[in-house]
Amino acid sequence: MTSENIKLDIDYVRSQFPAFKDPLCKDWSFFENAGGSYVPQQVVDQLNKFMVSTKVQPYAEYPMSKIAGNNMDKATEIFAEMINANKKEIIIGGSTSINLYVLSNALRYLIKRGDEVIVTNQDHEANISPWRRLKESGANIVEWKIDKNTHELEISELKKLINNKTKILAVTHCSNIVGSVNDLKEISKIAHKYNTIVIGDGVSYAPHGFPDVKDLEVDFYTFSLYKTYGPHLGLLYGKEKILKKLPNQNHQFLENQYPYTLNPGGPNHEELSSLIGIYEYFENLYNHHFSNKKLKFFDRIQKVNNLIAKHEENLANPLLKYLSSRKDIKLIGKKTIKNKDRAPTISFTSKKHSSKKISKILNKNFIATRNDNFYAWRCLNALDINSDDGVIRISMTHYNTEKEVKNLIKILDKNL
Repeated sequence: MTSENIKLDIDYVRSQFPAFKDPLCKDWSFFENAGGSYVPQQVVDQLNKFMVSTKVQPYAEYPMSKIAGNNMDKATEIFAEMINANKKEIIIGGSTSINLYVLSNALRYLIKRGDEVIVTNQDHEANISPWRRLKESGANIVEWKIDKNTHELEISELKKLINNKTKILAVTHCSNIVGSVNDLKEISKIAHKYNTIVIGDGVSYAPHGFPDVKDLEVDFYTFSLYKTYGPHLGLLYGKEKILKKLPNQNHQFLENQYPYTLNPGGPNHEELSSLIGIYEYFENLYNHHFSNKKLKFFDRIQKVNNLIAKHEENLANPLLKYLSSRKDIKLIGKKTIKNKDRAPTISFTSKKHSSKKISKILNKNFIATRNDNFYAWRCLNALDINSDDGVIRISMTHYNTEKEVKNLIKILDKNL
């Protein structure tokens, strides 16, 4: 069987996640993965191991401390390799929101009165408000707006907005409401013609396949590790040549010791160490499905990414087809996934029922999801959707099953 014909072994995948055996969780279909995913057993084991035997200040000479420091370094190096970066380009902080806020403070030095900063109204607020605050430093804030009919960020509109005054462009790789994957590589190429720094938000993209940040050509890229099967941490990538120049945001004695300069207080030790478990999980996925053990780690990750993408496409397309067929449903974003141009994050509203009512119906039927604006209230306002009632969002990942989706469609069809 060729690698193109290999299917994700969903039974094996689910066997790796203790939540699916837990009495509280086992009867539920979990469709709120865009808010945070379950973790595999390997992450739990790594966290427990650290807390039991190495919960000490790291980097001293005694063995428990040495092991703690080594595991923290190993986790950072693993994630650098996973996204095709080097360890001097990776910051592991408390969350994406914190990481971007610190980054915006560091990039203030670039801003002079009259400079421009482009933000979108499709993004999660984490990649909007830190950049809008640069108005306090004299920046003019320019909004790249979504098309109300397609719900997309059109490249043609960006070309009208960007110019030699544009210092920063903040844009999502994948909207947590619309679900579409934006062409971040093309956006970066356009921006770099004007020497504009590009900050890509991969929070809704990374759970469906870790990015190759070098191929994307972004200057900074961020995502939430608690949405990629880990603990509540956020990863920020930055090009080394830029990180070197940024003013220190940390203790004075760490001056010039990038990337620590962008991580005030440092990482959470035990949670950072537990990221090794994500590596172990992905290694297990690769070894279970593929026989070539000689591939480099990054190439193995890409193989697993493709396997996951095919499975998620098979999950999402039946639901997209069903929702788009109903005249009483407003589906946001593309009606189908082709070549990974959309994440399996599916938002909709009903002409008959409030989003809150639909959420309650789904919860009563053991479907774990919710109604909300999901911190993308500007996007909902642009689409004329009440941001208090919000949308229903069905967000899947590779451990969801086709059986769960069929049941979801059945429940929707019966109750809407």
